Amino acid sequence: MSKHVAVLMGGWSSERQVSLNSGSACAEALEGEGFRVTQVDVGPDIATVLTELRPDVALNALHGPAGEDGTIQGLLEILRIPYTHSGVLASALAMHKERAKTIMKAAGVSVPEGLIVNRHDAAKAHPLTPPYVIKPIAEGSSMGVIIVRDGRSHPPQILASDEWVYGEQVLAETYIAGRELTCAVMGDKALGVIEIKPASGEWYDFDAKYAEGGSIHVLPAEIKPKIYQRVQELSLTAHQALGCRGISRADLRYDDTPGGTGALVVLEVNTQPGMTKTSLVPEIAAYAGLSFGELVRWMVEDATLGR
Repeated sequence: MSKHVAVLMGGWSSERQVSLNSGSACAEALEGEGFRVTQVDVGPDIATVLTELRPDVALNALHGPAGEDGTIQGLLEILRIPYTHSGVLASALAMHKERAKTIMKAAGVSVPEGLIVNRHDAAKAHPLTPPYVIKPIAEGSSMGVIIVRDGRSHPPQILASDEWVYGEQVLAETYIAGRELTCAVMGDKALGVIEIKPASGEWYDFDAKYAEGGSIHVLPAEIKPKIYQRVQELSLTAHQALGCRGISRADLRYDDTPGGTGALVVLEVNTQPGMTKTSLVPEIAAYAGLSFGELVRWMVEDATLGR
């Protein structure tokens, strides 16, 4: 009898629609691989739903808070349902950008310099000398990210506005010029490296990530072989230092600009990378010779408890 897989998707974070797209794609691929699949739009009654459903495995296609920060992972541990991706602690650590940086730095991974500040203070005076980046401490998909360019006289005023919905504390980081790179890790192996170029605009924001044609993916990234290998090494080291399992994706910056520093730094590790048709991990896996169906099959077969 084929395994019954519950694909957990949707939820209530700002990344709900992306999660629904990821979940639908994974569910379709799993059915093509012969699994019995139930798509579950996660709500506050998820414990009851899963108790009644009794799946063999949960494929976690949730993005953002609750799905990516250890919350759903803890529930699955309690319900004793094997699940994909990282466990409770690794998910919580990777989601908290500043704590993740502390751990990665201790493991020898270069990370951007930065500090945590109150959003109102950051709206009154520059917390760092421009250029710098303001980020929510625990969000994904570039939600709430602001780049403060060199020469800007005033800090971003939206930080003091009621429109700001990403928490009272924010992370201010030194801006790293140059290329946007990303590398997937699958189990204990780093896969290929993509350079991401936004099709329009100046950086890889939410629209560039998820809109059709929003970004240009160069795979393999056109960088020197030793840099390519170093990206893979840093991505695997970061994955292991945080205790990640299954699939993860590291996002990096490489400053090879004229007169630049040559810095290669890890910005963050994404423990729940997108699995939509425009997503990076399926593209990287395909370059490694894995079809989308083979990728999700591996994820399900890798699922365990105590991750």
